[in-house]
Amino acid sequence: MIRALRNLIGLVIAIAIASCVIVAAAAIWFSHAVHGDVSLPRQSTRVIIPRGSTFSEITRELAAQQVIQNPLAFRLLARLRHEDNAVRAGEYRFAPHQSESDILRRLLHGGAQVAIWVTIPEGFTARQIADRLSDSGLGSGDALYDAFMRDSIVVGPDRTKNLEGFLFPSTYLLPIGASPSAIEKVLTGQFRKELPSNAVSAARKLHLSIPQIVTVASLVEREAKADNERALMAGVYYNRLRLQMPLQVDATLEYTLPAHKTVLTDADVGRDDPYNTYKHAGLPPTPIANPGEPSLIAAFDPKPSAYLYYVSKGDGHSAFAKTLAEHNANVARYLK
Repeated sequence: MIRALRNLIGLVIAIAIASCVIVAAAAIWFSHAVHGDVSLPRQSTRVIIPRGSTFSEITRELAAQQVIQNPLAFRLLARLRHEDNAVRAGEYRFAPHQSESDILRRLLHGGAQVAIWVTIPEGFTARQIADRLSDSGLGSGDALYDAFMRDSIVVGPDRTKNLEGFLFPSTYLLPIGASPSAIEKVLTGQFRKELPSNAVSAARKLHLSIPQIVTVASLVEREAKADNERALMAGVYYNRLRLQMPLQVDATLEYTLPAHKTVLTDADVGRDDPYNTYKHAGLPPTPIANPGEPSLIAAFDPKPSAYLYYVSKGDGHSAFAKTLAEHNANVARYLK
């Protein structure tokens, strides 16, 4: 009995010693893995982290690009520091021979990130785009907006008045510290790529300049909700232009107001402003927003019809009418 007890005590002691050895070995391994091992990166390395990446996906990408040697230790370190949910998507550059602790610190607290993802929604104005870029840490919103309103580009044979309408809505990976002109080049470069290949001939057929058609696209962008109605709505604008009827587009009025209004007042409609398409026939001086691809396609390839009016039905679609009487009936039905 005493011998069995001694054997049991010896076994417990042996297990305890073994456990201590294992824990000590694990601690030594972990410390070396995250603090002592500086074999990677072997050279300056660029890593792009897509939007929505989990920390496990980020870790796998860092390992695949040979930025870190020990993914398990790296994840454990981030978990212990409660930093496994704090990494921003973007582009990073890592200098050679850094510990994984340094990689994590630079990933989270600056020094490594060189570009950031920014999404520009369809229909944003130049002012909204400038503010979105500024909120993302890409400079002064006022400086960006001033540049957008001051600069211009040539599209086809025509020069734009400014960049409103030509800053294409998309998701971009933009360099931190980029100048307004560098950002403009990226956004307007994408606009040129998205412009229909037959833009020049389509403009000639429509008897308008390319900037004027982009202006029509901006009206479609702000007014249409359903993609399958965009070309039809563009056709309404061209019909009214041909008949020299005022376009009477609420969105053009709202463009000049300091804040969004759900309902325009008589005073708003009566304002003497070149963007007031109730008072002034023809197109507004510039686009009123930056249209996406569906609205651009609709404006360059409108759907022929006899419609001259439309009103929102409140369900994401519009009711179209050929005569004022039909339009008034639609207004009475849908704008009760």
